[in-house]
Amino acid sequence: MSAWRNKMDDKNISLSGNVYFIKATSAMAQGLFCSLLIGLIMSTIGQKIGIPILVEAGKFSMSMLGACIGASIAYALQAPPLVIFSCIITGFVGNKLGGPVGAYVATVISCELGKLVSKETKVDILVTPCITILSGVLVASFIAPGIDEIMKLCGIIIMDATELHPFLMGIVVSAIMGIILTLPISSAALSLMIGLGGLAGGAATVGCSSQMIGFAVASYRENKVSGLVSQGLGTSMLQIGNIVKNPYIWVPPTLTSMILGPVATLVFKMQNIPAGSGMGTSGLVGQMTTIATMGSDNGVLWKIALLHFILPAILAFVISEIMRKYKLIKFGDQKLDE
Repeated sequence: MSAWRNKMDDKNISLSGNVYFIKATSAMAQGLFCSLLIGLIMSTIGQKIGIPILVEAGKFSMSMLGACIGASIAYALQAPPLVIFSCIITGFVGNKLGGPVGAYVATVISCELGKLVSKETKVDILVTPCITILSGVLVASFIAPGIDEIMKLCGIIIMDATELHPFLMGIVVSAIMGIILTLPISSAALSLMIGLGGLAGGAATVGCSSQMIGFAVASYRENKVSGLVSQGLGTSMLQIGNIVKNPYIWVPPTLTSMILGPVATLVFKMQNIPAGSGMGTSGLVGQMTTIATMGSDNGVLWKIALLHFILPAILAFVISEIMRKYKLIKFGDQKLDE
């Protein structure tokens, strides 16, 4: 066992949940952004303003989702170059046969097996790509489709439940997805894996936006403009260290998401697609995909402004100020490291 552990350490393989469920999914979200999301944005803009090259570039980008997921995960797992290049193929095949989940599973397994055999023979340039690609294709063919079906079933159950019970599920989906966005787990990858769209996707976007805008506004006195931008357009995950120190600071944005979730599902009928429902206001991607889903007339734009920015800012600020009055939140509790 000791020799095996030493072998794994030498190959930089760590069988831990942190590596596979946090580090790998975060990298997957980056691959998602650099392919499907940026492609969707370019294609949408190209169609709206009549620039065919943007539409074509967007289509090519979206078609490379699996390859980008493969490359991003392999890079995050610190794989050698030959393994990274081979994982581009396993990610592509995994996505073709098992969707985004297939790309994730096929890449993680093939990457670790590739790392295990890397530089172990004198014909490494043949052995490493062969083992990596073959293992990835086998996983994509026999394991990934089943996992993909299970994840999609979970998504269908959530979306159907939201359609049947928009009030309760609006609260649940908005709150949970918002919390996941702030945790060191990729809400974007999760929403894509389970195919979280429709009304549930709209509630998820509102929940994620509430966390980001809520933290940005509630902590403005500590973090000023730089904090407003980094949290409001970047990620509320920056506050995770402060949440550990004082969990009360998580109440304003979470309560805001619980209030606005059913407003989104019952009143405004907000919708989104799985690719953007877990992004919140990060890079305004959630807003761009909402426009791509619901259209771009003034009514939709006002709904986005109200539910993704204005109301989260007002509600989180008011709740935060009440908690500050009762000393549950003190000045400096939400200060970000410089």
